[in-house]
Amino acid sequence: MKPRVPRPLIDLGLVALALLDVWLNLYSKATPAQLTAAAVACAALLFRRRFPLAVFLLTLPASLLLEVVVAPIAALFTLAERSRDRQLLAVCAVLSAAASAMPWPLSEITSDGRTWTLIQFVYLLATAIAPVLLGQLIQAQRELARQLVEIEERREHEQALHEQTVLARERAQLAREMHDVVSHQVSLIAVRAGALQVAAKDPDSREAARTIRSLSANTLDELRHMITLLRASGTSATELTPQPTLADLRRLVATSGINAELTGTLPDDIDTTAQRTVYRTVQEALTNVRKHAPGAAASVGLWHDVTHFGVDIVNAAPTRPSLPLPGSHHGLIGLKERAELLGGTLKSGPTAEGGFVVSLRAPRGAQ
Repeated sequence: MKPRVPRPLIDLGLVALALLDVWLNLYSKATPAQLTAAAVACAALLFRRRFPLAVFLLTLPASLLLEVVVAPIAALFTLAERSRDRQLLAVCAVLSAAASAMPWPLSEITSDGRTWTLIQFVYLLATAIAPVLLGQLIQAQRELARQLVEIEERREHEQALHEQTVLARERAQLAREMHDVVSHQVSLIAVRAGALQVAAKDPDSREAARTIRSLSANTLDELRHMITLLRASGTSATELTPQPTLADLRRLVATSGINAELTGTLPDDIDTTAQRTVYRTVQEALTNVRKHAPGAAASVGLWHDVTHFGVDIVNAAPTRPSLPLPGSHHGLIGLKERAELLGGTLKSGPTAEGGFVVSLRAPRGAQ
């Protein structure tokens, strides 16, 4: 992978190119107003990423007083790359074209000059649209790349969770078989050996029966231990690491990349499985908000009463259109399965205000 050029170096190179553009378009007797406008426009390019709209407005006087190209186009491109307001971008493109086409001072415009100014304005407007379209294209490409990374991460997580579920199901089935078949037969051997020990007349027979009964009891203990390990192996020991808890919820909400707020609390006595279910529910819901409702604010409300606890994730309607990315709905299906393992329920659906809500409800003391 090729090393990226540092941003400060790019900005300095852009300022140097803008100064060269100004120098090539300065007349022999430049006025102080022209020099000031050119200096402000070139220096403002250093702050174009942080204040794109203000920097663009600072380049307009230079476009009006001089025939410069680099500074206004660079400022307009940066604004288009970072803004989602298309009406604002259209207005800025018109302002850039008007400032470049308008002769200064305005009092020197003749009737023939008005026609030429209009023709030049149309030509420059088409030129100004180019950096706007390019900036919007790069913005959409960056957003698409981020969404694809999220989809790949979700796919890998769902695949790992599916594999883990299959493994846990197989272990649970094996534990049931050992409990229902092997343990039953060993218990029967122990009972028969005990009966033989009592009924036997010969001391050697009684000793043999006692040994069989003792070995059967020890085998039953080992089987119970193995069954316990098999049933527990589908929980915390084989979960994906690191495992989140309620203590990680605040950081999850703060780093979600959307305007989200966490309110309420949960009881301290809920087990680690329930804590992971709450965390994964919030994580999935916030990911869906970021994916399907760009610009929407969300609230994460924790609650509990005497018998139940839960979490409600509600987001408002999106403020901007989302990219048409595919969705498998496997995330919500996995959350419903997690809720059912707790003996609870997970409900989701649109709200009357155009948003979406995901609600988890589970009994306290669920294992």
